[in-house]
Amino acid sequence: MSDHIEEQEMEAEALSAIFDTAFTIRSSTQPFIWSIKLVPVDCGDDEDESEVTNHVMVNLVATIPPTYPDSALPQLDIEVIKGLSPDNKNEILEIANNEAQANEGMAAIFAVCEAVREWLADNNVKGLDDASMHAQMMRKAKEAERREAQSAQQFEAQKTIDELTEAEAEELAVRKRREAGTPVTDETFTAWWDKFCNEMDEKKQEEDEKNGNDGNADPMADRLTGFQIFSEKSGVFNLDKLE
Repeated sequence: MSDHIEEQEMEAEALSAIFDTAFTIRSSTQPFIWSIKLVPVDCGDDEDESEVTNHVMVNLVATIPPTYPDSALPQLDIEVIKGLSPDNKNEILEIANNEAQANEGMAAIFAVCEAVREWLADNNVKGLDDASMHAQMMRKAKEAERREAQSAQQFEAQKTIDELTEAEAEELAVRKRREAGTPVTDETFTAWWDKFCNEMDEKKQEEDEKNGNDGNADPMADRLTGFQIFSEKSGVFNLDKLE
């Protein structure tokens, strides 16, 4: 078994596990042909619910070349099951081929399915297969309205991002200023030292005033000697009391 066949069979197993009964193998000999039924909303096995909820459905058909995925892209086709016009089919097919090219050299079918399903989810409305002039005008108007709403949302999102970016830039600038601090020079140190000494003098003066000192008294005058402290605490060697 060649490496290409093994890779392709492994991809088929993965797709079968993901899409369950929606994935079918139409040809089990090379070139393999795979089909995946895609809907906007997955309703599981409830076919009735799916029929009511999903107004558009397609089959993605992928013909797998022998050298896929290394050196060949899958050959894709879209089969309309429900609710889509030929123009819609062509648009979806273009999206599918673009996604396959974006994943060239890799297993691409799941990514293609997701791109197609996203389009179906965005266009899950009734009447897309109505080819009348009035229906086409209504669809174009709704599409223009939807795109305008998306543009407005993108603008607001970008505006918020820009504002956050400005705030973050300001915060970063503040942090840098804090980290850098004030450069230490002779002038800045002298200014700081003078200010520090003045603050200490003011603090000492306030404490002296609070304690009733005139600032000239000997700070050691009222202190007890070591013998006095020991005698007072022990009550044994107080000579005054012995007399």
